[in-house]
Amino acid sequence: MHPSHTIPAADAACPPSRSLWQLGWQRLKRDRIGFASLWIVAAFVLLAIAGWLGLAGSHWREQVAKPNTPPALFKQYGPATVELTAADIDAAQQAGSTAADASAATGISAEDDPLAADMAAAQAEAAKAAPVAAAAHRDDLAFGSDARGRDVLQKVIQGTATSLLVGLCGAVLAIAAGTLLGALSGYFGRRVDDLLMWFYSVFTSVPDMLLLLAFSAVMSRGIDTVIMVMALTSWTGTYRLMRAEFMKHKCREYVQAADAIGAGHRSRMFRHILPNVSHLLLVQFSILTVALIKYEAILSFLGFGVSVTQTSWGAMLAEAPSELLQGYWWQMAAVTLCMSVLVTAFSMLTDSLRDALDPKVK
Repeated sequence: MHPSHTIPAADAACPPSRSLWQLGWQRLKRDRIGFASLWIVAAFVLLAIAGWLGLAGSHWREQVAKPNTPPALFKQYGPATVELTAADIDAAQQAGSTAADASAATGISAEDDPLAADMAAAQAEAAKAAPVAAAAHRDDLAFGSDARGRDVLQKVIQGTATSLLVGLCGAVLAIAAGTLLGALSGYFGRRVDDLLMWFYSVFTSVPDMLLLLAFSAVMSRGIDTVIMVMALTSWTGTYRLMRAEFMKHKCREYVQAADAIGAGHRSRMFRHILPNVSHLLLVQFSILTVALIKYEAILSFLGFGVSVTQTSWGAMLAEAPSELLQGYWWQMAAVTLCMSVLVTAFSMLTDSLRDALDPKVK
């Protein structure tokens, strides 16, 4: 009888290999600052989506309070304002009628006055205007009101939606253009690389802000224009990064193996090399989003951004100088606070993503 053989205990199952994205997610969750920044950015994105869908901030054009009403919690810190009484209004009207009688004494008749018809038409239109509703006297607004009595909180929500739309869409278009041009330049090299490098050198020889202002001055104002201007002037960094990565990866063994089995140039570029450098594009996307949000604020502040029927953080900042001279600080404080929180969270998230997606980090 053969001696009995003891069956060895089954070894513990080896854990399945994890992809770069799974490893990056595990590292990001261990980074408290990066994970908290991710939640802050997600909250701003959800707020922007609510603004895009009209679920929040859709009534930012409505006058809901008296002009320049301070925030509910900081009423004592607002500038002292003089409330006009009915007697003051009657005195002003009497002074106006007296001035009108004095001008009539000069001997100019209505037929000879070139502005008489226009003034009569303006008075007729003013008489048709509906009086301000009584509801436009709220004094419990969390962020106060602006010079037209609009809710600053509603404007901040709509401005968040506009600024994030510009930043995200502009970054996507810039990433797409820079990746395509960088892939062609780095993979094919030679004359293609020379031509695209010349094109890149022409763009980078002009300062970014000058290019932004030049494109904005030529095109009409609006969100679509701002997005296109951002994409046209922000692709150069992605192009330089992708050109170097494709030059490095096209000589790797896995690309040569794909060539050996008959894969074409397009397959090798976008099915083999591009997935191996996509983590760099994610980091570049977050960097570009932050930069484009700040660029949009600068353009709107200078009057080259969104149109007058739209609002954004930059458009709200453009109203701040005249308000600050009168002591109305709350709109400036609200925009500055929101922009600082979002830009800081995005920057910290970018650093955490760079560390989490680095294959050399264990």
